[in-house]
Amino acid sequence: MLGIPRRYSHFVFGVVQSGLTSLIAAGIASFPAGSALVFLRHWMVSWLIAWAAMLPIVLLAAPAIRAFSLRLTREERAP
Repeated sequence: MLGIPRRYSHFVFGVVQSGLTSLIAAGIASFPAGSALVFLRHWMVSWLIAWAAMLPIVLLAAPAIRAFSLRLTREERAP
């Protein structure tokens, strides 16, 4: 693996999560394209724009979302 220190795992998570989410969303948005080449070109350009927009949002929002989800849930008790 890359050997990135674990304390930066939330940044790695944000990069991977925003990249995957924007890749899928851009593919869905690009699907109506006519030919395969037009689709691929449109998809890649759309994905890069979406990823650039989503990455800072995910990195800033992830800690707040995690804290909120922890407030909404509880620890499970051992049987």
